[in-house]
Amino acid sequence: MKNVNIEIKARIGDSAEIRAFLEKHHADFKGRDHQIDTYFNVPEGRLKIREGNVEACIVHYHRPNDSGPKRCDYTIEKFSPKDLHLDGLKRLLTDSLGVLCVVDKLRDIYFLDNCKFHIDSVEGLGEFFEIEAIGDENHGIEDLRHQCKDYLTHLGITDDMLVKVSYSDMMLMK
Repeated sequence: MKNVNIEIKARIGDSAEIRAFLEKHHADFKGRDHQIDTYFNVPEGRLKIREGNVEACIVHYHRPNDSGPKRCDYTIEKFSPKDLHLDGLKRLLTDSLGVLCVVDKLRDIYFLDNCKFHIDSVEGLGEFFEIEAIGDENHGIEDLRHQCKDYLTHLGITDDMLVKVSYSDMMLMK
């Protein structure tokens, strides 16, 4: 079965209201993670290795560059933080594909039901907020899209705050 998210990214100035909303709704705070995402040159989609103290993984994904809630189809393999296999895999991919760019960020991770919320401080780019409504092809893609839209409304995230592209794209545009 395919992994599917409906997700948004928004540029924010202050995360206080978002944090208050998440606390009020008893979101499960997983922690603050210093993440290094290494993106590789691939002919289709995006491929990255994430190295963090909370999350460590390799993920290949396809997502359109749209500003509103957008579908993301992905394949992910999770690792334990500091897993030596991840270092070897990163060396192998660097040697065979080449590095496209590296994104360095501090990420606060929250969960509320099937939704994952990120408050990110991205080196060289600024402050962002993300929502991932996590499901699968059988969960009802439109239900996931509706969840994202509802959260956007409740959090006061307006269309002009939404970001179309990934952090890697923003880094490459700098």
